[in-house]
Amino acid sequence: MRTRLFIPGPVDVSPEVLQKMVTPMIGHRTNDSSVLQKGIHDKMQKLFYTENRIMLSTSSGSGFMEGAIRSCAKKKAAVFSIGAFGDRWYKMAVANNIPADKFSVEPGQPTLAADVEKALATGDYDVVTVTHNETSVGIQNPVEEIAEVVKKYTDVIWLVDAVSSAAGAKIEVDKLGIDVLITSTQKALGLPPGLAICSFSEKAYERAKTVENRGLYFDMVEIYETIEKKNHQYPSTPALSLMYALDYQLDQIMLEGIENRFARHTEMAKFVRAWAKKHFELLADEKYCSNTLTTIKNTRDISVKDLNKRLAMRGYAISNGYGSLKEKTFRIAHMADTTIQQVKALLVEIEDILGL
Repeated sequence: MRTRLFIPGPVDVSPEVLQKMVTPMIGHRTNDSSVLQKGIHDKMQKLFYTENRIMLSTSSGSGFMEGAIRSCAKKKAAVFSIGAFGDRWYKMAVANNIPADKFSVEPGQPTLAADVEKALATGDYDVVTVTHNETSVGIQNPVEEIAEVVKKYTDVIWLVDAVSSAAGAKIEVDKLGIDVLITSTQKALGLPPGLAICSFSEKAYERAKTVENRGLYFDMVEIYETIEKKNHQYPSTPALSLMYALDYQLDQIMLEGIENRFARHTEMAKFVRAWAKKHFELLADEKYCSNTLTTIKNTRDISVKDLNKRLAMRGYAISNGYGSLKEKTFRIAHMADTTIQQVKALLVEIEDILGL
């Protein structure tokens, strides 16, 4: 039996996308490779609402997260964390000997513009990192409000983790002034894992050129310059099979309509939130709830493990809480190519199992 995934990733991938991964290989230094990678570049610019350079990496999103903070932080990084993945960015800074301060909140609280203002006003930081969408707590941070603060500090490079939200929530990179926006393929894009994608501004590039010891594989300067010098090719051999799938999937996203895709994610999110409020409670203030995943308080003290076992027998999977929130919460993802009808079918099964 096929299990339909409503977890934070990997997500269900359409048979058509999977089929593209068996496209015959080409040389990664050929013109055909350049055409493939430029096509992806141009479509991702539209999805990100940016003119900034698009860069790909054969890695998870964490690869570009580490590469970005290592390449762009010269003085000190202000890392804003609302959960496990914000904490990861801080761990990356420490592991790379980058001076950094972590600004954390209580579980279920967002990063607010005032918090960022207070930190940047000290003049201590030349990089700020924000998690756009934190899957451990189901929060989508108010980047539009944060942007108004960061824009005032022209020497600060702004890094945004949109791994679990890009292609599921509208992020207007250029309008917001985001220097580096990072995502990966196995979430709202609706692909298998294995590719990281980012937009990288000229401002970030100019800063990175002044930073020593940027590493090698994730040296953002080398990647940026190689794309320009070698016609959208990369320093290392890329995952061409995933690129074929990404190129196809981006075409499907354009056919659906970018705004329509965002609207579908919003519809699913609102439906799950309403269901959660009826039968349980939301962890976060609804104003800051994610459009791609809902984190629900386990107010009925159910065994999420047992619920998932029974759901598996019916062909579904949801996710337990993350870290300290395990069993205190559970999570239902609604992203990528998932439809509102599929979401409704899942919730009917949960109601039947729990006798709601």
